[in-house]
Amino acid sequence: MTPRQISLVQESFQTLVPSADDVAELFYSRLFELDPGLRPMFSSDMTEQGKKLVVMLDVAVKGLSQLDALVPQVMALGRRHRGYGVQAAHYDTVGSALLWTLDQGLGPAFTQEVEQAWTAAYGLLAKTMITGAEDLAA
Repeated sequence: MTPRQISLVQESFQTLVPSADDVAELFYSRLFELDPGLRPMFSSDMTEQGKKLVVMLDVAVKGLSQLDALVPQVMALGRRHRGYGVQAAHYDTVGSALLWTLDQGLGPAFTQEVEQAWTAAYGLLAKTMITGAEDLAA
């Protein structure tokens, strides 16, 4: 990722923080709409799950500026998610739900440049999580 892309992701995420609960609700609604089979992987307390999502995104977004420190955390997250039954193919669905949610939450501020930055960020994070999960399987 370029420094500009990192900045765009970090700045756009900060505009969503005040409405984090709504953003998390939008994300999970879209995720389950795209793949209803993912719903059983989550507890019934989706409010708490939404808070976990926002905390994880906050750590990841802030950590983009210091990838050496972020990568081990993201790999560990991938290992934990494998334990929940997450498979590599699920990351595409999550990415689609995330980009849709960002589009909804940011509105006109979700420019093509911002979308490309988030696509790069999510791709990096998903690849790292998948690598962490595969390390567990080896």
